[in-house]
Amino acid sequence: MKVCEIFASIQGESTYAGLPCIFVRMTGCNLRCTYCDTTYAYDEGSEMTVGEIIDAVRSCSLNLVEITGGEPLLQRDACTLISGLLDLDFKVLIETNGSADIGEVDRRAIIIMDVKTPGSGVSDSIRIENLSLLKKSDELKFVITNEADYDWARAVVRQFRLSEKCTVLFSPVYGKLSPAELSKWIIADKLPVRMNLQLHKYIFSPNQRGV
Repeated sequence: MKVCEIFASIQGESTYAGLPCIFVRMTGCNLRCTYCDTTYAYDEGSEMTVGEIIDAVRSCSLNLVEITGGEPLLQRDACTLISGLLDLDFKVLIETNGSADIGEVDRRAIIIMDVKTPGSGVSDSIRIENLSLLKKSDELKFVITNEADYDWARAVVRQFRLSEKCTVLFSPVYGKLSPAELSKWIIADKLPVRMNLQLHKYIFSPNQRGV
């Protein structure tokens, strides 16, 4: 497997925000979102075996692990790695862009799946079948660039009754849409979604790697 980086930090997003977490960032992504903040993960990285990755994770002495990217599910052995960590009693989060099949992912893992908005430039990339595979413990994330994105995301949430399936996160693009503005829209519509800030960008430098 090609791994961009492995590091311990504070989980910045999802309902697990604020918790110490080990991040395994895999190399490679099939999408090119307009707001991507990890473009270095497109190509950078080193080959590691599943065993070597697990050893690196165990050395961090934390229980919460996020497998991210890039797009981690593009890696052939991703599901083997996920199950291996779960078998060792790690709590495993999978950050995925929604274009890859989540059907083979160990059901014990927690999927955090993007639904790409028009502002991302790749809103047609979602594998719609994934929505029927989500568990109550999974999470859906909409990254919002502007009010048009919000209107689109609101319509999708209502059309597919997504808040009944799992936790739905609305995340403003850092530095482009203010959290206060997005909050006003959510409150006005009484939309059953959770505001999701990239907490690590407020704790550390917005462009700092390894956090």
